[in-house]
Amino acid sequence: MKTLIEKGQKVLKTHTPNPPNVIGFPTLDMGKFGAWKIQVINFLENILPPENPYLKTFQNEKRDGYVGTTEKLVNILETLIEDINSGSIVLNNGKCPLNPYDNILLVLNRFHQVARQLRDRHNKRKTIDIADEYDVQDLLHALLKLYFDDIRAEEWTPSYAGQSARMDFLIKSDRIVIETKKTRKDLSSKEIGNQLIEDIERYKNHSECDTLICFIYDPEGFIGNPKGMENDLNRDSDQINVRVFVKP
Repeated sequence: MKTLIEKGQKVLKTHTPNPPNVIGFPTLDMGKFGAWKIQVINFLENILPPENPYLKTFQNEKRDGYVGTTEKLVNILETLIEDINSGSIVLNNGKCPLNPYDNILLVLNRFHQVARQLRDRHNKRKTIDIADEYDVQDLLHALLKLYFDDIRAEEWTPSYAGQSARMDFLIKSDRIVIETKKTRKDLSSKEIGNQLIEDIERYKNHSECDTLICFIYDPEGFIGNPKGMENDLNRDSDQINVRVFVKP
């Protein structure tokens, strides 16, 4: 679905502004818009029930070619991802052929719920308690197995500042690396940020990493401004795309 959003954003870039003093709707590349809309509808028909309002909105949208219409439909897709991740959308036959990035995001958004549920076992049996970064890695590895068969753990990263390190997870087929952090009382937001900056610089030189996903598990809320940290570290470049998620 992220790929479809990116395609919709490319359609928006085909916008040709009207000349001065010309009244009318600004136009897009109609061929690209039409092809994109058909792709989206086919995708949504595979994952959503026929009566779903998201699907109906795309099927019934008639104002083909308007910039506002395209922006609206892209925003709808972004909202749909949020609703799927939150569990508020019922998928057709329980299937959701999301792309790898979306599947990882789904796991990260549900991670805290799973961790809490594991603590509530029958007859108070032993369970995993997420006390440190290794516990985060163990549970995350198990959840990723729902979507990925080949997860490389503990791979070496290229040297940075004279030192190399081990990455947490490499999904080699999709060229995605996932790094995890677990907050604690004696680890400041600044220190975590500096660690992630070093990680980002290191992975710029990794031959099998196009996307770096940094998962910061912060159940106690030690990070005062999680959105600020995410926005400061997220980036897109020719070398690497970085997405930081502070959860819950």
